[in-house]
Amino acid sequence: MTKRVRGAAAARASSRKSAAPQGSGALVMDLSLARRMPAEWEKHDATWIAWPHHEPDWPGKLAPIPWVYAEIVRTLSDFDRVEILCHNEAVAENARTLLGAHGVKDRADKYRLHIAPNDRVWLRDSAPTCVLRADGAVELVDWAFNGWAKYDNYSKDAEIGRVIERITGLPRTEAVRPDNGKPLVLEGGGIEVNGAGLMLVTEEWLLTDVQVRNPGMTAAEYERTFAQYLGVTDTIWLGEGAVGDDTHGHIDDIARFSSRETVILAYEPDPSDENHARSADNLRRLKIAAKTRPLKIITIPFPRPVTMNGERLPASYANFYVANGAVLVPTFNDPNDRVALNGIAEAFPRRMVTGIHAVDLVWGLGTLHCLTQQQPAGGGPRANEDHVDRRRIAEDRANSGTADH
Repeated sequence: MTKRVRGAAAARASSRKSAAPQGSGALVMDLSLARRMPAEWEKHDATWIAWPHHEPDWPGKLAPIPWVYAEIVRTLSDFDRVEILCHNEAVAENARTLLGAHGVKDRADKYRLHIAPNDRVWLRDSAPTCVLRADGAVELVDWAFNGWAKYDNYSKDAEIGRVIERITGLPRTEAVRPDNGKPLVLEGGGIEVNGAGLMLVTEEWLLTDVQVRNPGMTAAEYERTFAQYLGVTDTIWLGEGAVGDDTHGHIDDIARFSSRETVILAYEPDPSDENHARSADNLRRLKIAAKTRPLKIITIPFPRPVTMNGERLPASYANFYVANGAVLVPTFNDPNDRVALNGIAEAFPRRMVTGIHAVDLVWGLGTLHCLTQQQPAGGGPRANEDHVDRRRIAEDRANSGTADH
């Protein structure tokens, strides 16, 4: 199977176990390991991606995708070192050639290539989640990966945690379920934190009977797990994710933190669009949560529906990625591109906000946040991580003969 085929059962959520989001409050727990998942805007040591090679993820359209990746690395490497996993030597050579064509310097502080067999490029989900321990050391929390409980060709992706452990030398912990000690299946695209104990997650992802990751686990058991591995003390359960998302409810297409107390929500005002009811329900839940928490809600639009061969794709500006001093935002040749870019720029006033053309990319059913995974710097939060050295970036580009597009 590939990441393209959608089963009929994956259309809408069926029966739901109640997450009781209105009653969800701070979870009191003795966190002996004192883990904390940093917010995405905290200082990174690197960003991890995998170079595209699996044609069935972009049927008939794989050829332009490596060029899109080269543009992503060109933009991203001004801010983060980019660690690139390559399926084999041929893929690595393709990456090196295209990066050179885009003027990306072949320097270890810009990017590094690693031969690592993989099934797909979506490292947000297959790679481990990085957390900080009480002493500031970085730890890899390695969730079990089962192809989104939908695809059966994921054996190489299930080993990505060990690959990154070997490359980085960072300690790796395999997460287990609190009820039976079996491997815990989660994906990073379903997790959104503010770095201060608050987390956003959807019921569609974890509490429905479609693409079940951990059969039998309840909302309360998930919250205990979030506390143990991520340092989460307060969970806000939203309802459904975006239309077209074959992960069945990942948060990173609909709601993202831009500060400790600010949530950016993708909202569709058109009642005839299927995203309207979903986003209206999520807005209602956030407003309820804001009554008992310091929470500001900013809405950004969706683009008009992006379709391919009659299939609606999960096009969303909320799938942006926050790097050191920058935010990369997917764009879709849509009038709402400007509206979303302006809204995200206002939410991240000290960062350079850059649009990345993603119409071809989203044919693979994911965009910028889906394909990246941050490796935070050790030592805890950094007060100056928003600073952008524009002069250094300009000089670096001038020396390489590369200018802004």
